[in-house]
Amino acid sequence: MTEDKPHPSTSSPEQWRKLKPHAQEMRHDPTPAEDCLWQRIRNRQIQGAKFRRQHTIEGFIVDFVCIEARLVIEVEGHIHNNIDQLMRDLERQAMLETKGFRVVQFSNHAVLHATDAVLQVINAILTDGPQ
Repeated sequence: MTEDKPHPSTSSPEQWRKLKPHAQEMRHDPTPAEDCLWQRIRNRQIQGAKFRRQHTIEGFIVDFVCIEARLVIEVEGHIHNNIDQLMRDLERQAMLETKGFRVVQFSNHAVLHATDAVLQVINAILTDGPQ
């Protein structure tokens, strides 16, 4: 994959160039919950599904995505309780759903303290396939 060409159907080259530095920064400095989940889903550990982290889709950076399963996973902290952030999250989710992605959200607390339950949900969604 070249620097100017994102994965097909996720972002235009212009959006990719604009968001790439921020996505790279986020990959290099994940939250503890994001890192915890990444260590458990990377390298096709769940049903052979390939996950990407901090991946751009249209004008958004999603925490994790499995392109083949059309699954986006978001790990949410307290900032997502803010009404303005909640509205942006709903806008992002609606756009992702129109692109055929299923969006699942987990709190930082759930990822850190109920990791196996989170993984069971992800596994079940992968088993069910795209919605």
